[in-house]
Amino acid sequence: MKNIFRFVSLLEGISYLLLLFIATPIKYLQDNPEYVKMLGMPHGILFMLYVVLAFMIKKEMNWNNKTLGIVLVCSIIPFGTFYVDKKYLR
Repeated sequence: MKNIFRFVSLLEGISYLLLLFIATPIKYLQDNPEYVKMLGMPHGILFMLYVVLAFMIKKEMNWNNKTLGIVLVCSIIPFGTFYVDKKYLR
């Protein structure tokens, strides 16, 4: 389960960075929303999967509620999922 969470965490982090730093500027600077449409749905699905897996893996990793909260908050901070991988999953 830990490896699945690490993989989803990596994909979620990458999709968030692509959406935030590539698709959104293209949308507003070039008036082209295609990249946001293309990346938005996969990112949303990966985000929901990340949250569900975080709750599922909490017991396996012996996380308390504070650690779970940090892991969840890191999902909305750019590069946060990479921090979670380094600090809590390795």
